[in-house]
Amino acid sequence: MNEIVNKLTNNTDLIRLANGAVSQLFALSDEDLATFQFEMIKRSYAYHFENNAFYRDLAVCADLTPDALHTEADLAKIPLIPVSAYKGQDSHRLLSVGLTEVEHEMRSTGTSGVPSVARRCTTTVDGGVQSVYGMYREFLGISKGAGLYLCPSTEEIPEMGMIKALNMLAGLLDTHRFMVRNEQMIPEDAVAQLKEWDTFTRHIIGPPFLIHRFISFLKATNTKLKLDPGSLIITLGGWKRFSGAMISRVEFNQECEEWLGVPTQNVRDIYALVESNIVAIEDEHGVKHVSPTARISVRDQNDLSREMPLGKPGQLAIYDPTNFTVPGFLLTEDIVTQEPKRDGDTRSGQRIKYIMRAPVSTEFGCCAVNLEKKMDAQDA
Repeated sequence: MNEIVNKLTNNTDLIRLANGAVSQLFALSDEDLATFQFEMIKRSYAYHFENNAFYRDLAVCADLTPDALHTEADLAKIPLIPVSAYKGQDSHRLLSVGLTEVEHEMRSTGTSGVPSVARRCTTTVDGGVQSVYGMYREFLGISKGAGLYLCPSTEEIPEMGMIKALNMLAGLLDTHRFMVRNEQMIPEDAVAQLKEWDTFTRHIIGPPFLIHRFISFLKATNTKLKLDPGSLIITLGGWKRFSGAMISRVEFNQECEEWLGVPTQNVRDIYALVESNIVAIEDEHGVKHVSPTARISVRDQNDLSREMPLGKPGQLAIYDPTNFTVPGFLLTEDIVTQEPKRDGDTRSGQRIKYIMRAPVSTEFGCCAVNLEKKMDAQDA
């Protein structure tokens, strides 16, 4: 492993290798994967130190030059950028590239109505696409079938990060259809579309609140569907509704089995955020695996310099070396636990369990919550 790393002296080459090798990274030992991740993070830190005056000032204040990163324990010293910095009018100062090098912008807007703006240069877009598709193949295994999208299309909301990530799945399917138009979903049309696709393996894709809304319609009309062996329910966007009420994951899984005929092991939730290239996707046991191209750290909410042990809740920090546009060293507003490896699990890497938004957060949701707010206003 070290021999391969040492031959790849160029930062971009090393990370491109990692982005295109998700399954191979999961097959490494935990020790080799951690070594590989540390080398990528160290190189990323040096890159942003050299190319970003704003971040270099943070590093100098933290008294941490790139040469001072020697072991994995030193990663906890890396200055973290809070996600709130992406909402500021001066968020361009986060850039390690010129504005003319930005290829794409994604947005996430929660209950405050103030969008986070995440910019990506070409190299960062390349890496994100490769890594996300690698994770989709590793945990969802989709290469065909029909996708019923219970959400708007990217044509309606081209910059919404949640929709963009879900839309990437469409490239792996034979056919798909978006069922939310002009902020309205007609559940009868969704039922008719599923019946029309009876020769395909049918998957349902969308934020939990819209799939929950669809199942509520099925219950109200006593309409039980039976999807196919291999059908997946794929969710992204959080389990808290605009009203503040939580959607019970246990009840959601049970209702997917009862009303859609999809077993619990085929209900897969995805954790993602627009400010980072990483995703965490559930396996058949409901365990979320973090992209092996990045590393996470769970911090004590009362002392952010302190890392929490396995199974103890704390504030999620992300070290994402695949981001060349801005420093990928991010302090989120999410409370998670880092979960231990399950007996019999052959994959290396880290696992997380999402718990809630941090009490300090000004938002209690992002894209999905804002979408629900708009749809409820449209229906009123």
